[in-house]
Amino acid sequence: MKRHFWRPAKIGFAVAVLPMLTMGAAAQIVVSANDNKAVLVDGANVVPDKPAADTVSIIDLGVSPPKVIGEVKAPASVVGPPQSVAVSRDESFALVTGAFKVDPADPKKVVPDNRLSVIDLKGKPPTVIDTLEAGLGAAGVSINNAGTLALVANRSEGTISVFTISGNKLTPAGKIALSDPKSGPSHVAFTPDGKSALVTRDGDHRISILSVDGDKVQDSKAFMVGGVRPYSLDISAKGDVAVFSDQGGGQGDIDVINVIDLKTKPPRVVDTISVGQTPEGVAMSGDGSYVAVTVMNGSNRPKTHPAFNDFGLLQIYSIKGTTLRKVAQAKVGHWCQGAAFSKNNKTVVIQCMVEKNLQAFSFDGRRLRPAGTLALSGGGAGLRTAAK
Repeated sequence: MKRHFWRPAKIGFAVAVLPMLTMGAAAQIVVSANDNKAVLVDGANVVPDKPAADTVSIIDLGVSPPKVIGEVKAPASVVGPPQSVAVSRDESFALVTGAFKVDPADPKKVVPDNRLSVIDLKGKPPTVIDTLEAGLGAAGVSINNAGTLALVANRSEGTISVFTISGNKLTPAGKIALSDPKSGPSHVAFTPDGKSALVTRDGDHRISILSVDGDKVQDSKAFMVGGVRPYSLDISAKGDVAVFSDQGGGQGDIDVINVIDLKTKPPRVVDTISVGQTPEGVAMSGDGSYVAVTVMNGSNRPKTHPAFNDFGLLQIYSIKGTTLRKVAQAKVGHWCQGAAFSKNNKTVVIQCMVEKNLQAFSFDGRRLRPAGTLALSGGGAGLRTAAK
């Protein structure tokens, strides 16, 4: 079996040290969780022999070129949406989940994991200051804007873990059991006012609405039907809309992203747009004007598969009210995961598993232009900036 490597010459992407980018001088941290126990071999996710430890890279997007300013070892996983990282609003700490680990009984397999790492971003160097237990398959994680609560979606057991926060110390505060243990909660995100949260469920195609009152979090039992396998999700800083992706049926058919109108009572899915095969990550710009989408585009399939393409896609959509409009697209590497905007919207970065790098693009509101790459110490599996 032969591993598929991205060939930059075919898609015109410069593999080099990042050049000068059009970003402001203000500091901005982006955190990348890197999975070393998953490699793509002929379209299959396999465990390599004696994999290196997973890592977390702390990257400064506020300098030109962006640079890695710290790195720690911590469990990470490509299984689940790339919102397996959460960064506190003041950029003082980050949370990283590890949905799967190598099976102690069989080093060629993985089994669900429940670890949640707390990373002190202000430390010199940054360090893991605590490791807690969430639930099996701990995947998407978010921190509320007040910095007092964190939620973790546990895909392998159908629950949401709740943690209270004081400073950078987390304390377990219980679990919320959703109606079906096989509901596959993938990501959970707070609304900006902190009074509710949305949960994507790729096991039963729903979006759950949680109610939040102080440190009390409950399943409101209200839900939306979110297409086929709702997965990644982001909420605008204004709290007016949310955008989520559907993983679809995995056969090579066209898949979609969707808009939720959060101003309506109850919230409703009001717009859907086709994006191609398997949208993986969605990330909204800080001002809510744009959403970036990483699309697998068949890049993670065997070369003999009729839906294989030798590149993934980064797409940018504008958001006007509750309407999405495609404004830019660029070819990227293989099996790409998370995306993030710079504060001024002029730079978009994504991470790719096969290439083990961060790929940067300049964005002027109409076009994406390749702006170089930054090597990662593992396959990029989760990527977030601080809460908007």
